[in-house]
Amino acid sequence: MTGRRLILIMGDQLSRDISSLRDARKTKDIILMAELYDEITSVKHHKKKIVFVLSAMRHFAKELKGAGYNVDYRKFDTKTGLKSFSDIIEDAVRQHEPDEIVLTAPSERRVLDEIEGWRDTLSLPIDVRTDDRFIASSDEFQAWVSNRKTLRMEYFYREMRKKTGLLMDGDEPEGGQWNYDKENRKAADRDLFMPKRFSVTPDAITKEVIELTEKYFSDHFGDVEPFQFAVTRKDALKALDYFIETALVSFGDFQDAMLTGERFLYHSVLSPYINVGLLSPMEVSKRAEKAYYDGSAPLNAVEGFIRQIIGWREYIRGVYWLADEGYTKQNFFNNSRKLPWFYWSGETDMRCIQEVVEQTREEAYAHHIQRLMVTGTFAMLAGVDPFEVHEWYLIVYADAFEWVEAPNVIGMSQYADGGALGSKPYAASGAYINRMSNYCKLCEYAVSKKTEKNACPFNSLYWDFLARNEKKLKGNPRLGQMYKTWEKMGANTKRAYRARAKAILKKLDSGARV
Repeated sequence: MTGRRLILIMGDQLSRDISSLRDARKTKDIILMAELYDEITSVKHHKKKIVFVLSAMRHFAKELKGAGYNVDYRKFDTKTGLKSFSDIIEDAVRQHEPDEIVLTAPSERRVLDEIEGWRDTLSLPIDVRTDDRFIASSDEFQAWVSNRKTLRMEYFYREMRKKTGLLMDGDEPEGGQWNYDKENRKAADRDLFMPKRFSVTPDAITKEVIELTEKYFSDHFGDVEPFQFAVTRKDALKALDYFIETALVSFGDFQDAMLTGERFLYHSVLSPYINVGLLSPMEVSKRAEKAYYDGSAPLNAVEGFIRQIIGWREYIRGVYWLADEGYTKQNFFNNSRKLPWFYWSGETDMRCIQEVVEQTREEAYAHHIQRLMVTGTFAMLAGVDPFEVHEWYLIVYADAFEWVEAPNVIGMSQYADGGALGSKPYAASGAYINRMSNYCKLCEYAVSKKTEKNACPFNSLYWDFLARNEKKLKGNPRLGQMYKTWEKMGANTKRAYRARAKAILKKLDSGARV
């Protein structure tokens, strides 16, 4: 290749070894990066996410320029009228007159559909390269799926362990077990040492992006300050070091725990950095593995952490590209209730949801159990439209990109795909939250009460959910015991549960405080 190439780098491709940059020539090729209105507003992303992605992009462009690359960086500008990838590509082609366009395949279907249209509108060859930051290619995942009647992450995860060699002793898993999840369900208490969150003080570039966000996107959800995310690879690596050295040792035991005022516990908060390319999945996994072999972290912690990255993350990505375009509109339970306003305001007497929503608004972060078993479970029990739930999660979290968020919400959290992804709906009463947190001790509702006016709403909504979806769920073997329990209840008890649930749902529909 002797001609000039125009290399497009997107906001979640901030890696020097991404496939589109691997053979980039400093003296001839043009690297194009742009802050696009259509991407910032594809949904009304959390202000902190906007700052995180735009600042990381600006820092990455500065790094590339410092390394001698020719970078055409377009800052957000309301005057140019260039809002989409198509707009910016067409403008850059006119300006630079390249002989070829090169890019790494985008992570989201809507962007890929837009790119495919360029083949008709641009008279240039377009080289769309595989995103090999992932361990399993889409073709590899499809080949794995083709031999199975049902999809279950655990078996895929074992294949990824074998492929990567992580925590393997020859052909067998380290310690003799593939999964140590049963050891990772301890509740935390305040007597434990809690590491502080790793944080970075905003520099001039980040401060400029904060001002931009407040000026143009002030109506978006969330608090923009204090802003503490790393926005460079150098600082992301420091965040990785900090997690390995201070929190990994207890991550396994307490990864499902929740405590008021302790928003991060032993979680890594590395997912935003992995998802935009500042860290790679394998380097993070290898660091964790090394901690086990060095004796600084136990096997249950390291295995649980690695499983989230090479197991669940890879599996979710495979499901996203395996599903059709209508995946986010699936609605197995035919739920149609509007998302309650308190998912935005935090104005509810349910302390668990209040805690998680307030944390989400301030941090653009909540850990997986807060997402799945608090806000996710309540929405499913209450019969909220799963597409509205999907959009909420996509909006509020800094690590949310549709490829990872949609299957987690539509499939796992809301069971809206009818079990294509998960083996059962993650329905639970207030007892689970009480077991894994101290939220209930501080709540105006009583988790010990079942149908009284001050009873935890999760309790009656749980049984009402099972009752109204009995035809669809009774045959699920993982719910058999729950339906046997329901059948044994007296008629008066059943009526009381459903009446209490009806009263709660009526409040939701009227906008009254719950």
